[in-house]
Amino acid sequence: MKEKSAFITIIGRPNVGKSSLMNRILGQKVAIVSDKPQTTRTRINGVYTKAETQLVFIDTPGFHKPRNMLDQNMNKAVGNGLSEVDAAVLVVEAAPKFSLDDLPPAEVELMKELKRRRLPAVLVINKIDLLEKKEALLTLITRYTAALDFAAVVPLSAKTGDGIDLLLAELAPFAKPAPHYFGDDDVTDQPDRVMVAELIREKLLRCLDKEVPHGIAVDLERFVERDTAEGEPILDIEATIICEKASHKGIIIGKGGEQLKRVGTLARRDIESFFGIRASLKLWVKVKEDWRNRQGLIRSYGLD
Repeated sequence: MKEKSAFITIIGRPNVGKSSLMNRILGQKVAIVSDKPQTTRTRINGVYTKAETQLVFIDTPGFHKPRNMLDQNMNKAVGNGLSEVDAAVLVVEAAPKFSLDDLPPAEVELMKELKRRRLPAVLVINKIDLLEKKEALLTLITRYTAALDFAAVVPLSAKTGDGIDLLLAELAPFAKPAPHYFGDDDVTDQPDRVMVAELIREKLLRCLDKEVPHGIAVDLERFVERDTAEGEPILDIEATIICEKASHKGIIIGKGGEQLKRVGTLARRDIESFFGIRASLKLWVKVKEDWRNRQGLIRSYGLD
């Protein structure tokens, strides 16, 4: 059996379901998801292997107008995700909140970049489960394919899994004879420490409203596996939540510490599920004013 491999980048605007799509393909959460834009901050590799074919998916941040240095780094990650790959998946929404007379500037720019690089691309129309009139798909397909000659168009729902098999069938031909770059049982190259920090941030995104989540980072200070007195493995985890304002610190902690406790409980459950062992999680909150415009801090939090 001759091995085949392909690197495929997933691109699109914020909140169109790129991370949800990759998680659904892999059958496991390797990228955090939320209903808030710009959840993904760095490129994440997800690995799908079936028989001789290995597809390495690169999940990128949503392409958007930058407002600070962190945003600039995120857009740079999108550009890097288009380098040295075999194909791209452009994810758009089946029920867009914009007029089809004018596609979003971010999508127009991404399609121009795909054309400039002569990179083959598959158009994924996500969230078809939210589409009231299926005939509207034809209008969407016509509008996007007029802007770029896609190799294939796949309507699907990352939420329900409808259409995922069809997408994989369209992507498989991009794999060419090459060794598998990851183990056949691997699903991501994300270090365990990064996964833990991201699972904590996901719960913060879920529990907090408005602008607070965008000014948050998670700094993992302790991540150690040990045996309990009963000889059972347990993860000892300590993390600091970084925010930009003292007022945000109060919101994160909540009255009587209830909000922080809720975040910790939800994160610990996901961490235990991911690693398959018990976990002890302690959280603190610190203020680092304007950290999203301080390259040194951005680098120290692994977001460069």
